[in-house]
Amino acid sequence: MNRRTLLALALSSSLMAPWPAGAQPAPVPSAKGPLVIKEVRFGVLPLGGTVESRALWTPLMADMSRALGLPVSAYSVPSYEELDRAIGRDEIDMAFLSAKMALDAVMQRRMKVVAQIARRDGMPEHRAVLLARKTGPLNTLEVLLAQPERWRLARGDSRSVTGFIVPQSQLFLPNQIEMETRFRSEFVGTHQATALAVANGDADVATNNTTDFERFRQQFPVEAARLQVIWESEPPPGAPMVVRRDYPPEFQAKLQAFLVGYGKGKGPRADAEREVLKNLRAAYGYVAADDSALLPEAKLEYQLGRQRALSAAWVNDAAREQRLQRIEKAYAAQVEALKASTAAR
Repeated sequence: MNRRTLLALALSSSLMAPWPAGAQPAPVPSAKGPLVIKEVRFGVLPLGGTVESRALWTPLMADMSRALGLPVSAYSVPSYEELDRAIGRDEIDMAFLSAKMALDAVMQRRMKVVAQIARRDGMPEHRAVLLARKTGPLNTLEVLLAQPERWRLARGDSRSVTGFIVPQSQLFLPNQIEMETRFRSEFVGTHQATALAVANGDADVATNNTTDFERFRQQFPVEAARLQVIWESEPPPGAPMVVRRDYPPEFQAKLQAFLVGYGKGKGPRADAEREVLKNLRAAYGYVAADDSALLPEAKLEYQLGRQRALSAAWVNDAAREQRLQRIEKAYAAQVEALKASTAAR
């Protein structure tokens, strides 16, 4: 952990609420009705663990607090499920979410997209992967697909794009394999936990992604040396930054400007900001975005829903067709809602 991160953690008592943050909503209505924002509670996706995730995000939140003139507190949780619940209880004001969680929050009218990680041509693209040990009976994808019931699976939460949705839709379902039912056993955890499970012999294969596996190599070089990638996906939908939809437009614009400008300047401060972004695996910073950035995730879930419906057992063809029609209708509604944000700009 670099000096800037340690310093930010030392100063965090003046910026951070108790962990997790209190459950009382930060915005409160004034006498005239508009929201008065007293603090911003930042939801942090679990990376390796809650302490590690909070440490990685603390420097950015400290800079955000100075730019907005408001306290920015971390709401760190150990699982996607708990973060999802916190969003549903309005205990989080903004967050960096998986595309799946962001889509759910946007469609529930709780959040809106303001930014996402910037990518550049020629840089390695973030992808889902499957990890297995270099030695042992399971060392190729063909062996895995031939008899999945022989192997112990370590996977991500069902809300994780690279830990569940992409492997399920791009690999397992096309091979008539349901991740939740076909394996000998399954363990659900963070990307760090799934990689450790395979490295330590507690699982045979793990879902993961290129970004988190690179972080794992740096933190656990001995364990990482035992692992190999046996499958790699197409690039999945990117993870966006979201903010409460009921926040004033002026505040949303100020927050977006901070994110887009972060690490873009010159001088020692900008250099320090770029180091923060590098630690967050966002080396090129953030770009402005709206809800339409979630269209690729909506399409991915639509395809996954169709695959499941077509491979499931049904009472008759009419029942299957009704299910497929509901999937089509739900997808059309999502596309319309997500495109509306672009039209409103």
